[in-house]
Amino acid sequence: MTLYVGVALVTAAVVLFLLHPVIQGIHASLEREDDELTETEARKRVALLALRDVEYDFLAGKLDEDDYRTMKAKLTAEALDALAADEAAKGAGSHTGTAAIEAEIAAIRQGIQVGVLCHDCGYNNPVGSRFCSACGRSVAEPVPS
Repeated sequence: MTLYVGVALVTAAVVLFLLHPVIQGIHASLEREDDELTETEARKRVALLALRDVEYDFLAGKLDEDDYRTMKAKLTAEALDALAADEAAKGAGSHTGTAAIEAEIAAIRQGIQVGVLCHDCGYNNPVGSRFCSACGRSVAEPVPS
C-alpha cells in the first residue's frame, strides 16, 4: 500500500512539473532575441573553437604532427566556410543595417545642430543636456585644443 502511495506522489509531482509552464502561462518566444546567435554565427563559433582546441591539443602533446596538420586543414576549411556564410548572411540584411546607420548619422547631425553632441567623447546627449551623460563634461562649450 505504501508503495502505491509513493508511486502516486511521484507521478503527481512529475505531472505538476511538466504542466507548470502551461499553468503559469509561460511560453517560448517565436522571434529571435538580439543576444541569440544566428545559425551562421553559431556555426562560425563552433568552427573557430574546434580550431582553437586542436591547437591546444597539439601544443599539449596530445596530437602528433600528422594528425594535427590533417585536422587543422579540415577545420580551417570549415572555419573559412562558416566565416563566408556568416558574412553573406550579414550582407543579406544590409538594407536594414544601412537604414540603421543612416538613422544614427541623422541623429548625430541633429545633435551637432542642437549643440548636445559632446566635444570630448562624441556622445550624443538628449536635447536640453548641460553635461555629457558619458564623460561628465559640459556640452555647452567645446573643449579647448
